[in-house]
Amino acid sequence: MNFRNFGKTGWKISEVALGTWQVGGGWGTDFNEKKAQRILHSAIDQGVNFIDTADVYDTGLSEKAVGEVVKQSREKIYVATKCGRKIQPHVNEGYTPEVLRKFVEGSLKNMGLETIDLIQLHCPPTPVYHRDEIFEEFGKLKEEGKIQEMGVSVELVDEAIAAMKYDIVSSIQIIFNMFRHKPSEQLFTHSDIDDFGIIARVPLASGLLSGKLSPSSYFAPEDHRSFNRNGEAFDKGETFSGVDYQKGLQAVEELKEIFKGNEPLSAWAIRWILMFPQVSTVIPGASKVEQVSANLHAMNLPEVNTDQMNAVRNVYEKYFKPEIHQLW
Repeated sequence: MNFRNFGKTGWKISEVALGTWQVGGGWGTDFNEKKAQRILHSAIDQGVNFIDTADVYDTGLSEKAVGEVVKQSREKIYVATKCGRKIQPHVNEGYTPEVLRKFVEGSLKNMGLETIDLIQLHCPPTPVYHRDEIFEEFGKLKEEGKIQEMGVSVELVDEAIAAMKYDIVSSIQIIFNMFRHKPSEQLFTHSDIDDFGIIARVPLASGLLSGKLSPSSYFAPEDHRSFNRNGEAFDKGETFSGVDYQKGLQAVEELKEIFKGNEPLSAWAIRWILMFPQVSTVIPGASKVEQVSANLHAMNLPEVNTDQMNAVRNVYEKYFKPEIHQLW
């Protein structure tokens, strides 16, 4: 396992970690606790020491499974969870210090932990990033020992930059992949970027960058890749990174040519992200134990060479940049 610095925290975390949006279930399928525990144990056994979850994943069952497995581990496992998405309607006015405190305390109870290593605001509305009282409350929670560090999970690069002005913020989770290049241009170049742990989420663009999807791929009605393509339920950027599905398939075919060989595109997609030293960790999900090993295999691939890096950028500019670059 390779480890990277996590901003100003002093942590050394696995450069490929585990996201748990679909652990033990998968989008549109029921949660299976035994499957979740097998996946989590497999990740830890292979050296993963950072696990990202949220209080809304599988109505708290994902978070609970993470807590149970982490308590069984002899190694230090950093637990990152998120709060705020339970607020309905999901508007700025719903965010209050009192509500967020209850969410944090609820996550502690759900996971059976005495402290949360990293609590993150879960993609709140943009005005929340400019409300001092929200961030001050997390400072109080840190003083009380209920959290160790606080971060933000954002939709927009501008939101990330706004959050960086608060001393309590130590990490930024953001969508970054071969279909979403803006963070590398406008966030990774920030003068203070080294102070922040950067968590790259949605590395495979909801499966598009696995190279296994096709025009006939079926997505269950309960799968966000079916019901949220246009942002019907939440920000459309979370689904296929906000790109048109058919264009995405065309782009994938070109990417396969760039990285043709015996290794799957999914591994190269993760390896491409790791080429950016500002990234602390990538958090691909896994709904099967085998996917954990496949994701971790990306670390063993050779560096993406300059010609390949330029070719990936050309694909992005050809298919996506005019439509999506300004959106996030």
